Amino acid sequence: MTSAGAPPVVALVTSTGGLDALTRVLAPMTSDFGAPIIALQHQQPDRPSLLADVLRSRCALPVVAARDGDALRAGHVYVAQAGSHLLVTADRKISTFVSGTFPPNRPSADLLLTSLALSLGSQAVAVVLSGDGTDGATGATAVHHLGGVVIAADEASSKAYGMPKAVIDRDHAVDQVLSVDAIADELIAIVAAASRV
Repeated sequence: MTSAGAPPVVALVTSTGGLDALTRVLAPMTSDFGAPIIALQHQQPDRPSLLADVLRSRCALPVVAARDGDALRAGHVYVAQAGSHLLVTADRKISTFVSGTFPPNRPSADLLLTSLALSLGSQAVAVVLSGDGTDGATGATAVHHLGGVVIAADEASSKAYGMPKAVIDRDHAVDQVLSVDAIADELIAIVAAASRV
């Protein structure tokens, strides 16, 4: 069940090359961006993460480390933490749990995107950025299947093309394939269009 009139929730998922990709998507956004953003990059679970601190210094939006129970607020970036998987609940809150030391990828893009699809349906926006492997392909397909929007970075602007390619190779699961530098404008347009509905 989704909240009528609520803005979309955007999930940016990445791995290798992710800091550059996340920066290029987030840096152009102004403080009036009308949707929450979740940023997830694969990280070693036993090392402290500086991703939120680095992104905070590179964009105008408030950036916080995602915590269990956080309510998603428009115009804020929530960074998935090392050692924890992150889910989105139907009441637009973050749910986290310890990932442990074994695969799947940590944090898992598939788990995040699947929860986003199941919780928010057409209000889910999945963006698959640079990364090795295939994590995110199943979750992005779930987002598409349940009415959300899926964007994948193109090969030319991806440091590692495995993750975007895995989504693109799924039949009809991707709505748009864009240069990383074009994604911010597309997200702004998607959120603006949703606000007029």
